[in-house]
Amino acid sequence: MKKSTIDNAETAMDEQEKNGLAPDQPDSLEERGSSIPNSQEEENRLASEFVRQIVSLIEEGDNQAVYDMVAPLHPADIAELFAQAPVEIRRPLAAAITDLMSGEVISEMNEWVREDLLKSLTGQEVANIIAQLDLDDAVVIVSELDAQKQQETLQALSSEDRAAIERALSFPLESAGRMMQRNLVAVHENMSVGDVIHYLRQNDDLTTDFWEVFVVDPSHRPIGTCKLSKLLRMPRHALIQDIMQPEQTLIPVTMDQEEVALRFQKYGLISAAVVDESGRLVGMITVDDIIHIIRDEADEDILKLSGAGDGDINEPVLDSYKSRVRWLITNLGTALVASTIIGFFEGTIARMVELATLMPIVAGVGGNAGSQTMAVTVRALATNQLTASNCVRSITRELRIALLNGLTVACVLGAGTWLVFHNVLLTEVIALAIMSNIIIGGLAGVLVPLTFDRAGSDPAVASSIFVTMTTDAMGFLTFLGLATVSGLTGA
Repeated sequence: MKKSTIDNAETAMDEQEKNGLAPDQPDSLEERGSSIPNSQEEENRLASEFVRQIVSLIEEGDNQAVYDMVAPLHPADIAELFAQAPVEIRRPLAAAITDLMSGEVISEMNEWVREDLLKSLTGQEVANIIAQLDLDDAVVIVSELDAQKQQETLQALSSEDRAAIERALSFPLESAGRMMQRNLVAVHENMSVGDVIHYLRQNDDLTTDFWEVFVVDPSHRPIGTCKLSKLLRMPRHALIQDIMQPEQTLIPVTMDQEEVALRFQKYGLISAAVVDESGRLVGMITVDDIIHIIRDEADEDILKLSGAGDGDINEPVLDSYKSRVRWLITNLGTALVASTIIGFFEGTIARMVELATLMPIVAGVGGNAGSQTMAVTVRALATNQLTASNCVRSITRELRIALLNGLTVACVLGAGTWLVFHNVLLTEVIALAIMSNIIIGGLAGVLVPLTFDRAGSDPAVASSIFVTMTTDAMGFLTFLGLATVSGLTGA
């Protein structure tokens, strides 16, 4: 689906005039006497001084100098430049480097930065960018557009590209059908090596980026693959069906992208065929797409555990507020449970103020123990390490770890309590309470995510809130309950 870059020079001039930028910039960097700073820092990111100078040149209207500085950058670095630049600078920057704004730059951009930038473009301009992209990248961009802009963009595309994108958009969100590429090389099983090489040389429309050739039967169902390295080393008369690798991993078009990533990771795949419901070859997925998926899924799980939404610094303030506040309100409700339990023991605490000093320790350490177990469990579920076959064994393992941790922390805290308060009964109560709460936290950390997973919900979404509620409530109940029934307060 890649095509040559479409010249948007006239659009650039219009944008420059709208933003008050002079189209003619006779002064070069040399004439200005300025030097171009190093664009890269050791941390593999754009140098702050480089970004500041770009911003300064944009504000001065020196588009030629901006272009000269940006031109040597890799598309990924240009995309990063947009993310680091202030919001009000991004559109003038795009106008200054119009012919550098390739589809690759757009696809590498942060999604929030890209969304903001695409809003300023017409459907035809977005279509010009999309026409340069592979199908999977094009589908991502089109899916992010609002309904009206999406329709305008699709209408501006060629009929072939429009049909391919609409077909991909018909598949479920985050499925293999959304992320697959249609540009692949497929040959029939009865072709010889010479036939395949001739086919590759004579067809200019074939993709130039591939690592293996897919072998299909007359119904276009994949029956094997052949790596290019093997193809080039075989005699020309050899049949492709004799040298192909019949074993292959096929990806159903509706498979979730996280499951696709796990298959690539498990079997060490470079690329894999995507098949439709009838088993016909409809596309392929390559490992470079999977790297993005693995990173995005890992980031998503971490952010869900904290209730921080997308967690992107470019996300609009109102969107971040909406995604975070609902979990804070939920957490407020669960905190009231712990407060209610404390209220039941108000008389006990009043008779012995030392209890109020030690209560947060019991709840806090128990919560940390639960969070540790929860993080391990959520990761194990996400990577398919924790399944029905080893569920009981995993729970038993976490219980043993919690018991060992509980004994260790109980001994340390008990010794500290004795040294400070010189009260044997208080020492015994705090030691028993914290050991119990660590065990409870360990069990909650594994059982809460498992419960969500068995119910068909994402265990990363709300596990942390319920684990924290359990350890806080049970920590206060255990500690204050033991203090009451043991006669520690003299009641």
